[in-house]
Amino acid sequence: MAEAVLALEGLHKRFGALTATDDVSLTLRPGEIHALIGPNGAGKSTLIAQIAGSLRPDAGRILLGGEEITGLSVAARARRGLGRSFQVSSLAEPLPAIRNVMIGVQAQAGHSFRFWKPAERDPRLIEPALAALARMGLAHRAWTPVAELSHGERRALEVACALAMKPRALLLDEPMAGLGPEGSARLTELLESLRLEVPILLIEHDMQAVFRLAERISVLVAGRVIAHGDGDTIRRDPQVRDAYLGE
Repeated sequence: MAEAVLALEGLHKRFGALTATDDVSLTLRPGEIHALIGPNGAGKSTLIAQIAGSLRPDAGRILLGGEEITGLSVAARARRGLGRSFQVSSLAEPLPAIRNVMIGVQAQAGHSFRFWKPAERDPRLIEPALAALARMGLAHRAWTPVAELSHGERRALEVACALAMKPRALLLDEPMAGLGPEGSARLTELLESLRLEVPILLIEHDMQAVFRLAERISVLVAGRVIAHGDGDTIRRDPQVRDAYLGE
């Protein structure tokens, strides 16, 4: 079996008497989408913050490509290849779509190109940004201000921004949030096409998308993973049905 691209090993996080993360271990393998699901208040946001680097676990390790990143900052993790989209949009609305993606290209390069020529005319920024937009079906909206994009287009743009940083692993935090059935179906198709390019850890409440996309699913309840498995295993698990899926 291929070495995990991303691995969580025994993560613990407490806030006073509350155990928010309770010995969580999981892996993300090359070429897969691994979904993390659970009810509201399960501790998903706390776990995501630990993976991304905005919150330090009390115990345990996080490895990216076999390298421990537990003590690294958000920016340092991004430079090492951890890409992320956010549950709440972090896009710069006054800027066109392509400029948002170009920021990701610059961040991946680790320096600014502006000393050489205006950023809007720099092919070293424009070409990879356009490629990322095309990958998410947004090439025709490249110069459209974010404020004029639909909600679904914004969610796809957030993924394009993450792709522009050439991640080794991609953390997607509820990318279907706020989308209707048509928008969810479209974004699901786009994400399905990405799995061989970059493995994805998907945090999502849209169970139709989860069961279509994920080779493996981990179920988080009260800070603890109560089940791992493929879709059929998770559907049949009585503990998961009782805690989250229902009948």
